[in-house]
Amino acid sequence: MARSAGHSAWLLLFGAVLLFASAATAQDCLSATFSSGRTFGRCNFFPVLGASLHWTYHPENGTADVAFRAPSGTNGWVGWGINPDRANSMPGSSVFIASQDGNGVVSVLMTNLESTAPSLTNGSLKFDVPVAPSAEYSGGAYTIFATIALPGNNTNQNTVWQAGPLSGGAISRHPTSGPNLLSTQRLDFLSGASAGASNSRLHRRNTHGVLNAVSWGILIPLGAIIARYLRVFESADPAWFYLHIACQCTGYVLGVAGWGLGLKLGSESIGTTYQPHRNIGIAIFCLATLQVFALLLRPDKKNKYRFYWNIYHHSVGYSVIILSAINIFKGLNILKPGSGYRTAYIVVLATLGGIALCLEPITWLIVLRRRKRDADKSPARGANDAGWQQGV
Repeated sequence: MARSAGHSAWLLLFGAVLLFASAATAQDCLSATFSSGRTFGRCNFFPVLGASLHWTYHPENGTADVAFRAPSGTNGWVGWGINPDRANSMPGSSVFIASQDGNGVVSVLMTNLESTAPSLTNGSLKFDVPVAPSAEYSGGAYTIFATIALPGNNTNQNTVWQAGPLSGGAISRHPTSGPNLLSTQRLDFLSGASAGASNSRLHRRNTHGVLNAVSWGILIPLGAIIARYLRVFESADPAWFYLHIACQCTGYVLGVAGWGLGLKLGSESIGTTYQPHRNIGIAIFCLATLQVFALLLRPDKKNKYRFYWNIYHHSVGYSVIILSAINIFKGLNILKPGSGYRTAYIVVLATLGGIALCLEPITWLIVLRRRKRDADKSPARGANDAGWQQGV
């Protein structure tokens, strides 16, 4: 009976993990919202500077409605454009640059970058712009709206983007190192395929989310469930202990990898800091590291300090699980992926919670029966012989 219950629990958990993994493989950025009810058929997260491009291509006339969004402070500017002549090059590009004045009025400058130190004068571009561009600033990011005629009626274009500071209300030179030197990408407006910086920011964002969700959100709670419930079944001893350690250690290693990747992504998000998500992530890492050291500090079951160690071990462990669930939802709110991500994680949480809810009365029934049996055999023996209170 114990093995049957354990197998059922594993099957349910395995199904939940598969569901989450299948949803996490989808790269959906179409859930972004825009003012005036604007919608776009395709989108692409750019590899650097936290930027994204959303567009709808009209093959009947070779135009595209685009929305370029990038994070920036109010004292900064962002720009996007196309270089019809050269790939991986900013000089020669025709760009739209969004900024705002001291009164918070956002404007768009259209200019051609003819050299590495251009004079930014408003004028016509190397391609037609049938509709006057516009821009807005909201949520720590600029969004540029434009309708363009693709140069040469070619859907494959060399796109460029940038972000930099304002100086005295005027557009100042952007940094000339790091991500600002990687802000070019060849894009097919018809298929959505892109080529450019090999270390795609979208891929890293997805990897960060999957690593943290699987580690902190699935493996760590799974390890806690194993330790709390499976150890009650005599047939599971000592397998439950090794399964518990395997889940916790694997979850910790994957979680630290996802945490480090998150710090890297944060350092690349110029002008944007998700402070609560970042702080909770650091707290989770610190508590989980403290929990790992608990293995080295674990006293013997007969040691008088074992009771206090159990309190410490359980308190830190449950704190990590609760904070992880909160932070995963905060991460979903930041990434704004398709609804499948959130639904999958809710299903995972509900499955884990359902398993715990079912096993809680079963295990307590077994514990109470074992206590009664042991008391009948030897009344002088304490209830602690049942093993439930001894901790991991």
